[in-house]
Order: sequence, then structure tokens, then C-alpha cells
Amino acid sequence: MPNTYYLATNDWLNISFRLCFALVIGAIIGLERQTRHKPAGLRTHMLVSFSSAVFTLIIMQTGGLQTSPDAISRVIQGIAAGVGFLGAGEIVRQSTQESQKLKVHGLTSAAAIWVSAALGIAAGCGLWQLGLIGVLLTFLILNVFKRLEKR
Repeated sequence: MPNTYYLATNDWLNISFRLCFALVIGAIIGLERQTRHKPAGLRTHMLVSFSSAVFTLIIMQTGGLQTSPDAISRVIQGIAAGVGFLGAGEIVRQSTQESQKLKVHGLTSAAAIWVSAALGIAAGCGLWQLGLIGVLLTFLILNVFKRLEKR
């Protein structure tokens, strides 16, 4: 059984598939957020998923896994921390002049950004089944559970 994490440096088709799959994953989640008129929409989610796949592929292409077995976990930790800052910006917004309080909004959008990053990592690692199941479940959560919350 071939190692899912290994990529030959001249494997253009596999690399292209992984990056395009990351873009599709981000587009599915982002389009859902865009149709709900959320600030983080299609392009944001596509870029988050795509960049997560790129960061993952960088460590695979440079031979980092052979020299340091925990390299991929460090990359994933870095992505999670970086995307956490992006999500924090989505959550906390300035208050209106009348209330003089901070309002918390955008928790679901921030979580969707984080999921986009995680699924981008899965795409970068070549785990397309995980990515496909993950994006379908995310889409289900964002649509079906929104209707259940309203009831």
C-alpha cells in the first residue's frame, strides 16, 4: 500500500488534483456562506482551504517528512493557530455607538473557516475521501441545522 503522504516532486497531476480539490472544498463551504450574506464568503473559504493544502504540500515536497517525522503535525498546528486569528477577526466586531458594548457575531462563520482549513489539509495530504465526507457533513450542518435552530 503506497504512503498517502508521499509525493514525488514531478507528480504534477497528483499535486494539481489535490490543490483543485482543496479549491472545490473551499468553494462549497464558501458559496453556502456567500448565499447567507456572510462577510467571509466564497473567495475567503477557497483561499483558506487552498493555502492550507499548499502549506501541507510544501512539507511533503521538500522532504520534510523524511528528515523530521513530526513535521506535518507542526505544519497543521501552525495552520490551526493562524486560522484561529482569522476566525477571531470574524467573531469580534466593533459595537454600535448606542450600546457601547462589544457584540459577538460570526461564530459559525469562524468555525466554517476553520473547517475549510482542516479540509484543505486533508486535500493536501491526498485524503480525498475524508475531504469529501467532511465537506458534505459541513454543508449539512450549515443548512439543515440552521433550519432546526429556527424552530
